Amino acid sequence: MTKALLTLILLGLGISSFCQSVIQGTITDPDNEPISQVSIVISDTNRGTTSNNRGAFRLRVPDGDSVRLVFRHIQFETTARTVILNADQIELNITMTPSVTILDDVSIEDSREEEEARIQAGSIEVDAKTVKNVPSAFSDFNRILVTLPGVVSNNELSSTYSVRGGNFDENLVYVNDIQIYRPFLVRAGQQEGLSFVNPDLVQGVNFSAGGWQAKYGDKLSSSLNITYKQPKSFAGSGTVGALGGSVHLEGISRNNNISSVIGIRHKNARLILNTLDTDGEYLPKFTDLQSFTTFDLSKNNRDDKATSMNLLLAYSKNRYLIEPDARETDFGTFNQAFRLFVAFDGREISEYDTYQAAVKLNHKFSNSLATSLITSVISTKERELFEVEGGYRLCDLDKDPNSTDFNKCAVVRGIGTDYNFGRNTLDARLINIDSRSTFFISENNRLEFGAGYSNEDISDNLNEYNFTDSANFSTIQERFDNQISLNTHRLKGYLQNTTILRDSVHFFTYGLRLNYWSLNDELHLSPRFQYALQPNWQHNTIFRLAIGKYVQPPFYRELRNRLGQVNTSLKAQVSWHYIAGIDHIFNMWGRQFKFLAEGYYKEMNNIIPYDIDNIRLRYFGENSANAYASGLDFRVNGEFIEGVESWFSLGILKTEENLKTTEQGFVRRPSDQRVNIGIFFQDHLPNDPSWRVALSFLYGSGLPFGPPNNDDFRNSFNGEQYMRADLRLSKFIQLEEGRRVKSILIGLDILNLFGVNNTISYTWISDLNRNQFAVPNTLSQRFFNVKMSVNF
Repeated sequence: MTKALLTLILLGLGISSFCQSVIQGTITDPDNEPISQVSIVISDTNRGTTSNNRGAFRLRVPDGDSVRLVFRHIQFETTARTVILNADQIELNITMTPSVTILDDVSIEDSREEEEARIQAGSIEVDAKTVKNVPSAFSDFNRILVTLPGVVSNNELSSTYSVRGGNFDENLVYVNDIQIYRPFLVRAGQQEGLSFVNPDLVQGVNFSAGGWQAKYGDKLSSSLNITYKQPKSFAGSGTVGALGGSVHLEGISRNNNISSVIGIRHKNARLILNTLDTDGEYLPKFTDLQSFTTFDLSKNNRDDKATSMNLLLAYSKNRYLIEPDARETDFGTFNQAFRLFVAFDGREISEYDTYQAAVKLNHKFSNSLATSLITSVISTKERELFEVEGGYRLCDLDKDPNSTDFNKCAVVRGIGTDYNFGRNTLDARLINIDSRSTFFISENNRLEFGAGYSNEDISDNLNEYNFTDSANFSTIQERFDNQISLNTHRLKGYLQNTTILRDSVHFFTYGLRLNYWSLNDELHLSPRFQYALQPNWQHNTIFRLAIGKYVQPPFYRELRNRLGQVNTSLKAQVSWHYIAGIDHIFNMWGRQFKFLAEGYYKEMNNIIPYDIDNIRLRYFGENSANAYASGLDFRVNGEFIEGVESWFSLGILKTEENLKTTEQGFVRRPSDQRVNIGIFFQDHLPNDPSWRVALSFLYGSGLPFGPPNNDDFRNSFNGEQYMRADLRLSKFIQLEEGRRVKSILIGLDILNLFGVNNTISYTWISDLNRNQFAVPNTLSQRFFNVKMSVNF
């Protein structure tokens, strides 16, 4: 692996020796603000570069008398300059004219958000343009998150992720302050459709791995806040590949009162699912349609008063069908090797349809007071229909190289049949009403407050069982037959204040959050506090502290135990976050880099234990554990290759829990992955930045596991490590000015570059003596995906 990475980097760093002159400088707008991501191309050639975050660029040009450079940016008019090559190094500063009017308050808001992201503990800002450059099977937005410190995902087929020892259900997701939910019944990554967030529509990304402010909701692990675009001109894109495609359009009306962005995505995972260890007929089809529209309702042009409305509409249609045929898996060690062969009969069908509509009304009463009222409705219909019988044979392998039966079954250990039947349906409707207000008491003092109400109406019909029929015994493993209906109400509210003392500079954010749930009649108050210090002696360094109480009232998944029964007296899980960190900006190679380090400790009470089976969380349905999580997160990001951002992340974690129902004491939690490494690295040819390389690399040490439904040996074993590298090679073609199509990107994604057999879960098989064996279930193999994107 090391040699392969080194080879890629050396190839990217090769510099032509035939270039004699260097042109360098900065690109700014009329207000002298730097412009990043400007394309600088030598006329009539493919040679060029792009400007960095400071607007700076450096370009080697061929020897000659003169050269003509063309400067292009989507928000500015194209500029051309002829440069006389009368020196080895030439300074050239360019001022570009905006092609659309950029409002002053937008720039102020962006600057304020960037500053606030640095002072918030656990918070990271991600460039929206970078999101689309991450190589992944389905252009999934969440693949950028798993390269960040503290974030873990061991399944490339799923958009789920866990943060600092939490699980998939402990993460908040907002799109323009509208909360998003994931499906209830989905149990495996290959059944899961597209993640809600559409990368084509994203304008801004803020992620918090812990210690977030009181204005964001009630979960235990993380908060992801996405901002969708409000376009200023017409544009669009289209992408097509072997695993699906997408189209998006954006534009604004002639009177500038209505702007809208709309996107449709389709995912067909059939080809990549054929690389799984179970052979069969896969028919997965997932489609997603979203739009975000902004209406300017202001009746005057006064800056101190404005009214607007946002409308978010989303629909996802997910269909998954598999008719499994056979499976053959070798496992164990060389000295004790086993083979499991399974022949299947039956099929599995999963159907998930989700509708979401949200209206956000924004009104600015004055320069000091602004309010938003948000109403959203989510309706989901989910169906699971499966009836699969698998006849299996477990045997010892002959590993003697001198044997005529080498690598063949020598001794049969067990023969039997597993039968799985299910007819599960779930219908849910979620209604949310929220208000959010901001009052600027002074330039250095801001008060934020809000309140909300939600109603959850859930109807679940569960009819599922499975049994094992083997030599000398037949055992029913699980039997569920329940009809569950819940109609509950929640109340929530928050009050927080941000104060800035500008002597050193000190930032204080302190607040209180309220949550009440009608089902268990439980009221929680959650105080939260953040402090940041930017010393006078070091303006590039910020020290951050955060302490807060984070409460997660049960949702439907937590209420249902391993027997399919609902515990309506379940209490909320509680976690106290203690975070300390440093955010330091430094210069290296003449460019700016950022180093982030955080240490954290989470003390958790009233914990609802769970087991992980693929991406299904099987809760115990009772508050029967206490737990803790502690660790360190590190990240370095910047332009390791000039003009493109990359980063390296390291997470060290330890999380354990104490089950009150056993005498084991503290044992590893299912999410206890001690070491995690995430790398996102971009490169391009020095003399031709249109040729690009992007590498995503993930490493995670082994997760714990144990025999099912056996709490005394829970998480007693350590699983295999997870390692995955995805590589994208692409060619960017900038077309001439005036054409409808502005650019074309042709790319090749090499997924699972090193062909690692990663394990997602284990199937437990018994032999004739009732000894249990854990058979690994592996993920997708190496896959080549050709893609083409068009921007217009």
